[in-house]
Amino acid sequence: MTAKRPALRSNQNASMIDDFMRPHATDTPLIRIGDFGDGGYLVPDDLRGIAACYSPGVSRQASFEMDMAKHGIPSFMADASVKNPPLEVPGAQFVPKFLGDKDEGEFMTLASWVAATDPDPSADLLLQMDIEGAEYATLAAAPRELLKRFRMIVIEWHHLPSILTKPRFSARALATIENLREDFVTVHLHPNNVSGTVEIDGENIPRVVEATLLRRDRASGLRPADPLPHPLDRRHNPRKPALTLPKRWVGDAGHPTSA
Repeated sequence: MTAKRPALRSNQNASMIDDFMRPHATDTPLIRIGDFGDGGYLVPDDLRGIAACYSPGVSRQASFEMDMAKHGIPSFMADASVKNPPLEVPGAQFVPKFLGDKDEGEFMTLASWVAATDPDPSADLLLQMDIEGAEYATLAAAPRELLKRFRMIVIEWHHLPSILTKPRFSARALATIENLREDFVTVHLHPNNVSGTVEIDGENIPRVVEATLLRRDRASGLRPADPLPHPLDRRHNPRKPALTLPKRWVGDAGHPTSA
């Protein structure tokens, strides 16, 4: 169901967010890692040389990390909401902690986690993050030099209608984008059809989208995104209708389909 919210409060802030969210195609094709449904994501076919996958937000899914293992990439997994991952992933290490902007109690920072576990400080890493809104504080607090270690970041952005309309939320997102936009470009975007949308300025904005960010030095042939959804995209909940990405993010590249 679509709810209604006030119009955008800051066109300048919204424009910066829109620019960062807008996906681009590159010369590297996308492949699907993980299940054909919830837990699977599209990433560039550029995994060779990645030393490890850092995967906060395990919950009930580990198909992404299992596929990483099949590519010879071990995973470091973290989530204080579960005692153990749902699958025994070869080569994986798990810590029952949440990610955040401080090392305190059951929370740890991305910097401290990587410092304690990094298998090869000279190699690229991959970050796959679904942490229910804590992604903004976590990434805003991470040193830029650390973020540049990640060749790609696969992430679920939460609370998007609030980010576009409420200053308290938009400030968090803008701090995150400032920390990422010089080094990363969005190369895929797909709405999560479980959480629904909110109408803002005549467009339905998904509450949650999954995005794939690629480090700019790996993003050759940048150009406007191909028509979306991608053929490998799948609905998170197959019993609910697909959501369409708003034109503010994809222009004419997005259109409704069954994906």
